[in-house]
Amino acid sequence: MQWSIQEIARLTGVTSRTLRHYDAVGLLPAVRTTDGGPRRYDRTALVRLQRILLLRDLGLGLGDIAEVLDTQRDEAQALRTHLVSLREEQGRIARQIASVERTVAALEKDPDTTEGHIMAKDMLDGFDHTRYEQEVTERWGSDAYRRSDTWWRGLSEQEQREWKGRVEALSRDWADAALAGTDPASDEAQALAARHADWLAGVPGTPGAGQRLPDRGYLLGLADMYVADDRFAANYGGTEGARFVRETLRVFAARAYPAGVGPEGAS
Repeated sequence: MQWSIQEIARLTGVTSRTLRHYDAVGLLPAVRTTDGGPRRYDRTALVRLQRILLLRDLGLGLGDIAEVLDTQRDEAQALRTHLVSLREEQGRIARQIASVERTVAALEKDPDTTEGHIMAKDMLDGFDHTRYEQEVTERWGSDAYRRSDTWWRGLSEQEQREWKGRVEALSRDWADAALAGTDPASDEAQALAARHADWLAGVPGTPGAGQRLPDRGYLLGLADMYVADDRFAANYGGTEGARFVRETLRVFAARAYPAGVGPEGAS
């Protein structure tokens, strides 16, 4: 069975112009019954389009999407990976909805009553770092997550906003430097790496927290994860940006840690 470009546009909400562009750049080749005939799409193309839209929603550019599609040829396995991410996102959105509903309900009650009080932890549920609980727990243990979560919830609303602003600024600076083609070994890139290391060392519960530098293995492990996980890569402008971060942090680790330091930061 095949579908016309107009039918696909109607079903997916993707414009015909966008579909033609995807075809022109080789991202989503259409099937043609005759040379120069109208574009048609088969089941394989629909599966590929679904993956393209999922990756686009994660913030990847067309070049990064093409690379992912070319390297992950087992479509069922790739979609299972996407499904895990979507379910995690679904849970986070469900928590956001419940949080907003509680806030609305509290605002509509008498603000002088106990029932009308809005707890900050309830208002912010679903909006903080807890979306990465699974990754932190699996890689560094439940105690690491518990300590960092306790620290985060102990911050005031203003302190949380300031911390998020600092992280967002760092992510923007990374993405800008990557886009500009900055050399990972340059002073500019290494200054970003130093800011990144300082940020990581400032989170209680993380390996090396409170020290001048985070544990070397923790720093390099995160650098690899930024590239391997699309959700993290999106923070740095996509896979290419994440690769720039990884290479810069590797140079930083080679320079900043004493010779003989092992993968976990211990001699």
